[in-house]
Amino acid sequence: MLEKLRTEVLEANLELVRRGLVIYTFGNASGVSREDGLVAIKPSGVPYDKMTPADMVITDLQGNIVEGKLRPSSDLPTHVALYRAFPSIGGVVHTHSRHATAWAQASREIPCFGTTHADYFHGPVPLTRPLTAEEIEGDYEANTGVAIIDRMKGLDPLGCPGVLVHGHAPFAWGKTVMDAAHIAVILEELAAMAWMTVTINPDAQPISQAQRDKHHFRKHGPKAYYGQR
Repeated sequence: MLEKLRTEVLEANLELVRRGLVIYTFGNASGVSREDGLVAIKPSGVPYDKMTPADMVITDLQGNIVEGKLRPSSDLPTHVALYRAFPSIGGVVHTHSRHATAWAQASREIPCFGTTHADYFHGPVPLTRPLTAEEIEGDYEANTGVAIIDRMKGLDPLGCPGVLVHGHAPFAWGKTVMDAAHIAVILEELAAMAWMTVTINPDAQPISQAQRDKHHFRKHGPKAYYGQR
């Protein structure tokens, strides 16, 4: 089971490279085995083209290392906080992809301007609050997780599968780690399209709730009819 998880996590990390979402050693992906209560995550600072499944670090849901010779990603405390808070997710991805990060740096959520957005996010891509100086100087990565969880209160993690961390960059998640990587790719595309939208028309408004709901729920939920059974 853990070998399969390691392989899936490596593949998700490499997908971020293939899609141009990370450069050098930026970003990280992790996956969780709910059955075992264990997480596999990319090692810190290791080039993507050098990584193997065996390099993925195994930790428990508190972030304690169980297996692995390398240091885990420095964002591990954020990942495990999300796994503890959102039982429905099985993978987390963090990137510094260009357009999504620009929205985070601009302190703006990404409005749901169109149906492509609504297919994946049932509403805007939310933005977390700024961390306090005490949170930054303390357990920074764990407090980043706290800020994400605070912002997600009242939202379905699978209906809103990602956030922008204020002044930082996006985090995305999904039912599996490959789903999370897929969402990270889509989030970057949505960010790019939204930027173009407000460039063309600074007064652009989000689509109607009716159109947003139609496109979201034809792909998600018990009445979904998009794709094959």
